[in-house]
Amino acid sequence: MLARLEEEDAAERAAGLPAAERSRAVEPTTGRFLFSLVAPQTDCEVLEIGGSRGYSTIWLAAGVRNLGGRVLSVEHDPSKIDAWRRNVHEAGLEDWADLVDGDAKEAVPAIDDVFDVVFLDAEKDDYEELFRLARAKLEPGALVVADNVLSHVETLGAYSAVRQADASLVSVTVPLDRGLEVTVVLVDPSATMRLPRKGGGPAVEDSSTGSGGTSG
Repeated sequence: MLARLEEEDAAERAAGLPAAERSRAVEPTTGRFLFSLVAPQTDCEVLEIGGSRGYSTIWLAAGVRNLGGRVLSVEHDPSKIDAWRRNVHEAGLEDWADLVDGDAKEAVPAIDDVFDVVFLDAEKDDYEELFRLARAKLEPGALVVADNVLSHVETLGAYSAVRQADASLVSVTVPLDRGLEVTVVLVDPSATMRLPRKGGGPAVEDSSTGSGGTSG
């Protein structure tokens, strides 16, 4: 199943199809990364914004299946919705993944739930608004993972910078595949990181604008 979807995505990219006509799937290593984030968590609730044909959904759903949980995926493209349903069914993961059909800007505020992990892989110009909408569904300790922050750095560089400058978050750019911004919602928004000095000695407060810089 995963191999077939990877081949389809590679063929569409090689053919130069417009982005709207491609699956726009994450890289396989990013899929494994997502699996590794959710699999150790008990009853992990995941919100996926931009489900496409279900490739990343399958990785996430396979992860939450281990210790219980669910993936709620939002997708608005009718052709991709049909493919999402077929692929998730073929993977045998319907019990761990549900689909919301609609525009994420309207769908996310209407969701009556809180989440442990958000995976953001939608239109790049919408990331800032979608993060704001998703954050209303998060409790302290939740993670937001945003894809493509390095491959689309001209658009998403500001997204990463804002997350890293927010004292209520800890955020770092992970230079994996197309670039992931991994953001943790802090328990106490006023908390500051306590960083150990190199070579020992008392800890010092992190007074920088962010907890991690963008890798180039």
